[in-house]
Amino acid sequence: MTKMQLLLIGLVLFIFGIAACSDDTNTPDTSTTSFNSCEGCHTNYSKLKEVHSPDTSAANGGCGGEAPHFEPYDRVFMGGDDFKTYKATAHGKLACTQCHNGVDKTGDKNVAHSGNFVAHPSTIHEEKCGQCHSSITSKFKNSIHFNGWGQKRKVTLRSGLAGSQDFDKLPAHQIKGYNSKCATCHASCGECHVVRPQAGGGGLAKSHIFSKQPDYYSVCITCHSSRGGHAFLGMASGTQADVHRTKLGYTCISCHSKDELHGDDGLKHNTRFEVPSLPQCTDCHKDISSSNSYHSVHMSNLSCNTCHSQNYNTCGSCHIGGEGARITSHLEFKMAMNPIKNIKKDFNIALVRRTLAAPDNWVLYGVPQYANFEAVPTFNYTTPHNILKWTTRTAVGQGKKCYENCHIVKEGEEYKNKSLYLFKSDLYDWEMKATEGITVDGKLPSSWGVK
Repeated sequence: MTKMQLLLIGLVLFIFGIAACSDDTNTPDTSTTSFNSCEGCHTNYSKLKEVHSPDTSAANGGCGGEAPHFEPYDRVFMGGDDFKTYKATAHGKLACTQCHNGVDKTGDKNVAHSGNFVAHPSTIHEEKCGQCHSSITSKFKNSIHFNGWGQKRKVTLRSGLAGSQDFDKLPAHQIKGYNSKCATCHASCGECHVVRPQAGGGGLAKSHIFSKQPDYYSVCITCHSSRGGHAFLGMASGTQADVHRTKLGYTCISCHSKDELHGDDGLKHNTRFEVPSLPQCTDCHKDISSSNSYHSVHMSNLSCNTCHSQNYNTCGSCHIGGEGARITSHLEFKMAMNPIKNIKKDFNIALVRRTLAAPDNWVLYGVPQYANFEAVPTFNYTTPHNILKWTTRTAVGQGKKCYENCHIVKEGEEYKNKSLYLFKSDLYDWEMKATEGITVDGKLPSSWGVK
């Protein structure tokens, strides 16, 4: 091939490259079309940049770290093919003011956003979304996914109150801290179906398209990144992705139904483990209680995760709004006495995960110490989404006894597998009184000879 031929080929590729780049139908529209309306302004990128209000604080990414940054005008831009798709939908045929209130047919931002303007209509979902979706919103108002009742319950109990029903009785500064630092991953309708979650930077995800089925990666895992998503994708060194993902192609909603996420019975539950439609392993894995000797012996008193989970991410002890977790995030595996025996009645021993709870959680929000920190343990019942059939506990070497990798066995002066269990010696002084009740000290089989 001659040098001239090579130059011609290069020129053709260059021209096609320009064409390919310029065909990005979602490139911001910088036209000068009229912006004297809601749609006119929000589809005019240049105008949005001109009138935008700069951020005064960064978006909070929650336990997953800092949230990615999107400029204010990028978060509300609706141009491109995605907008055309949106306009052809039922939601796209509604007037902007039907959901957002405010004033249409004006080019003045202050007028457009005046009066009772609502930036995020689903924060008042019963009034707005409930106009068409009342069967969902009537139940969603009490859902854990929206309210975070479990977190609120523990904050109020440790504060010396009766439970989540007393959350509004907490000091105003503490509530402010909770809402800005802890509630960033508890979603309104829009944060699953229209916009990116706060932990993902916020803003419209695909123009204004309503996604009936949220994308599990950009929505679910964006919020559930440090625990659920981290494990499910096998992100930690030495771990594998959950077998339900790699072998079956499952996403989050393959197991977690819309009824569960929306609040299936409309009742207020203090923990997700109380929700009636919470998925159970036996929903799919039927007739396994006697499928092998391990199940026959252990299914009546151990949660499935105690055998089939890999090591999982854990951390703890946090100044809310301060330097974050003071016990560095690390992989761990801890079995303890079941801390929710009143709910998971069958299991004596279960996996647990250290929480962020510490006596001085709220010191930066005007509460030096919890009034009743000992009200609940600092370790939670946990069900890591990192399931494998063969784990370091279920895969026993040839010629080894079945309990080789999970029972505590004395070898000389050492106790093999002791690190898998939560003992008092694993606790910090400040959490001893709160948590010693679920440690395994004195509760393991005497034949193990554990000291």
